[in-house]
Amino acid sequence: MNAIVVLSIVCAYIVCFVQAIGPLGTFGVGVGSSKCEPSITTASGTYAMHKASGQYCSGDLIFEDTFDIFDTRKWQHENTLSGDGKWEFQWYTNNRSNSFCEEGYLHIRPTLTSDVYGETFLSSGVVNLHGGSDADQCTNPSFYGCERTGSVPLIINPVRSAKIRTQDSFSFKYGKVEISAKMPAGDWLFPAIWFLPKDNAYGSWPSSGEIDLVLSRGNRNFTNAEKHIGIEQITSSLHFGPFTSLDLYQSALFVRNAKPGNGFNNEFHRYQMEWTADKIVFSVDDVETGAIKAGTGFWSRGLFDSIAPGVMNPWRLSTTNMAPFDQEFYLIMNLAVGGSQHFPDDASNAINKPWTNESPTAAADFWNARNAWLPTWNLDQNLSRDASLIVDYVRVWAL
Repeated sequence: MNAIVVLSIVCAYIVCFVQAIGPLGTFGVGVGSSKCEPSITTASGTYAMHKASGQYCSGDLIFEDTFDIFDTRKWQHENTLSGDGKWEFQWYTNNRSNSFCEEGYLHIRPTLTSDVYGETFLSSGVVNLHGGSDADQCTNPSFYGCERTGSVPLIINPVRSAKIRTQDSFSFKYGKVEISAKMPAGDWLFPAIWFLPKDNAYGSWPSSGEIDLVLSRGNRNFTNAEKHIGIEQITSSLHFGPFTSLDLYQSALFVRNAKPGNGFNNEFHRYQMEWTADKIVFSVDDVETGAIKAGTGFWSRGLFDSIAPGVMNPWRLSTTNMAPFDQEFYLIMNLAVGGSQHFPDDASNAINKPWTNESPTAAADFWNARNAWLPTWNLDQNLSRDASLIVDYVRVWAL
């Protein structure tokens, strides 16, 4: 066999191998693969990885960010004083002191408002977030989120932080998610990685649902009934119901605890979700945390006919049992502080909680105790990495 014939045969094998593995490097998976199992996944937005055929193959990578740069077109910032609707103490802003990428990692970092405006600003300053450009506009007016005037009992949010989202750039329905992240440590920090519906097809929250991939608390020594509920615990859940007062997340809540002394702040973990047409499964590092199956539907799952007789089912006209989780959702990542619901009053901390959840002056109570909690954040060490939510990558695949 001459050299030309041998070279032709070798080249033919190489071409076949490349066609088989596809651009994602797995057999039969990826855009351009010769084998394609049609996917049930849909996605929209300028950063969704679309296919010329219009339909994804199962296993296609449809969204990714490895945070080599901070792409503000991919991630939109919240600009509001309203927090996340729980009267938290942070001011969400678009500033590279609070959100930035460095060495391939996203950092969401808390800073002090007084470092920017001075101490007296908290009790006498005026904040108006109606900026001159679209990027500077207030994003949430609820809870006095766009305008506030500080006073002695009702101070302006004493902490600045960041909340970023893909509402305008990427949303999807059904798929597999993996986010590698390290949780922050520090008293009263509350990080969250979660999803909200793009269009609120079934009405305002929680009628159209909410998916919480991972929530945590930064306290290193926070216990309730002798169980650690600080940095050694994370939760995953779904929120659903016809009204705010009828949110049945308790029936779809999963708790995961780390080994004592090995909190989720110590290293990166892979937070995962598999969202299909009949269930949502949460996992960490490939170990399942919990699964919520649609069954006969979330109305029956919540027993709403029994607990709220006469209330109309907002999902009654849906053609799937997965409603409200049968619509496209977008991704949110943020770092909150304190608030009226995230930290139980009856729990024990190494340093006592300085406010109560019902206090009308909770933010001031929190700020006045800063000599106790601020040292736990280690803001002056290692670029505040202890107190930062740090994300290595975000990936979403089609099912």
